[in-house]
Amino acid sequence: MPTTEVRTRFAPSPTGYLHVGGARTALFNWLFARKHGGKFILRIEDTDAKRNTDEAYEVIYQGLRWLGMEWDEGPSTGGDFGPYFQSQRNDIYEKYLAKLEAAGAVYEDEGSIRFRSPRKTVTLEDLVCGKIDFDMSNPATHPDMTIRRPDGSWIFHFVNVVDDIEMRLTHVIRGEDHLSNTPKHIELYQTLDITPPRFAHIPLILNHEGKKLSKRDGGASITSYIDQGYAPESVANYLCLLGWSPKDNREVLDIEEVTRIFELENINRRSAIFDLDKCFWIQGQHILKMSLDRFADLSIPFLEQAGIAYGSRDALLPVLAIVKEKIKLLKDVPDWIRYFFTESCAYDPEATEKVLKKEGAANRLAALASAFAALPDWTETSLEASLKSCASSAGCKTGEFIHPARVAVSGRTVGPSLYHMLALLGKEKVLARFSEAAAIAGA
Repeated sequence: MPTTEVRTRFAPSPTGYLHVGGARTALFNWLFARKHGGKFILRIEDTDAKRNTDEAYEVIYQGLRWLGMEWDEGPSTGGDFGPYFQSQRNDIYEKYLAKLEAAGAVYEDEGSIRFRSPRKTVTLEDLVCGKIDFDMSNPATHPDMTIRRPDGSWIFHFVNVVDDIEMRLTHVIRGEDHLSNTPKHIELYQTLDITPPRFAHIPLILNHEGKKLSKRDGGASITSYIDQGYAPESVANYLCLLGWSPKDNREVLDIEEVTRIFELENINRRSAIFDLDKCFWIQGQHILKMSLDRFADLSIPFLEQAGIAYGSRDALLPVLAIVKEKIKLLKDVPDWIRYFFTESCAYDPEATEKVLKKEGAANRLAALASAFAALPDWTETSLEASLKSCASSAGCKTGEFIHPARVAVSGRTVGPSLYHMLALLGKEKVLARFSEAAAIAGA
C-alpha cells in the first residue's frame, strides 16, 4: 500500500553496545522523519540468538532515549507493523520466500536457498551519492546471494528488505558500507514487484588513522558518554556534524534548530573524521549556555551516585551556579561541590604541603579568621574587602591569603570564586574550617 508519510528506521543488532556510527545513523533517520512530520521506527535485528541478551537490548534503548530519540513504533512502543524483533517475524519471511518461489526466483544449492539474480544493470538514484549504475551481469563478481542458510536461518539481505516492505519504509538512510548491498536489495524489490524506498548512503566515520571507527577507539560507544557525564544535547550536536553541515560554519547547535534545517542534500560525500576533542569542546559550550535548572537536572544523578547529601534542590542550585562555568564533564560535579555539604572537608595532601604548611600560612589564616569573625554582614563584597584589608596590613599580595583560605574551606587548590564559596558556606562553617586548617598548618 503506498504511503505519503515519511517513514524511516534504525535497525541495530543487540551486540552489547551502541556504536557512535549507529547512533549517528539513527539520528539522521530521526531528524529526517521529524523534519517531514513522519515516523521513526526502531527495529531490532536479533536473529543471532547466541549474541542476544536483555542487557544488549537495554543498551540500545538507553542510548537512543538518552540522546532524545524516542521512536514512534518499535519495542515497548508498539505499532501497526510489528513484531519489531526479527526473531519474531519468521512467518512473514516464509510468506515472502513463497512469493519468490512462485516467481521462479530462488533455487536450492547445497542446502542453501539462493536468489536468482536477473543479471541486469541496476540504477540507484541515491539522495546523497547521486546516480550509480551497478552492472550485475557477471556472476563471478556478483554471485547469486544466499537468502536462507542450510540450518533454516535467514540472511540479512532478505529479511532486511522484507521488513522494510512490511513496515512501509519510504526512506532507507544508512552507512555507505551498505552501498554495495543496495543493488541486491533493489533486485529483490523488483522481483517482488514493489517500488523500493528512496536510499541515502551517508559517509563512514573514520578514526584519525583513516580506518573505520571501531569499538576499540576512544569515544566509540555511546555508553561512555553517559558514564563520563556528557550532556545528551552535546553528543547529539556533535553526531550531527559527522557528515552533515548547516553550511554557515556554525558548530554549536540545538537539536531543535538542526531538525528545522536538516536536509539529506547537505550531507557530505567525504568520510567523517571522528574527533573526541571537538566533541569535548562542544560539550563545554553547551554547559556554558544551558540553564541552571538543566545543569542541575543533569548533575543530580551523578551527585546521588556519589552519595552527596545535598539536602534540597533549593540548597543545591546556588552551589551549582558558582561552579557551572568550571565544569566540562558532569561526572566531575561531585568533586567540585562535595565540601559544601559536609561538616568538614578532606584535604588534598599536595595542597596541604604546598599551601597550608607554607611558612606564615597559619598566621594568615588566624588573622583572616579574626577579621571574618568581626564582620557584621556576610556577603561576597564584605568578605573580599576584609581579605584585601588583611593582606594590606600584612604587607603582602592578596594571593597569600586567598590560597590558604581556599584550601582551608574546600581542601582543594582549585574551585569557583573564593568569595562566592565563603558566602555560600556560611560564617560558622568557614570559621570552623579555618580553625581546623590552622591547626594542620601549624602542626
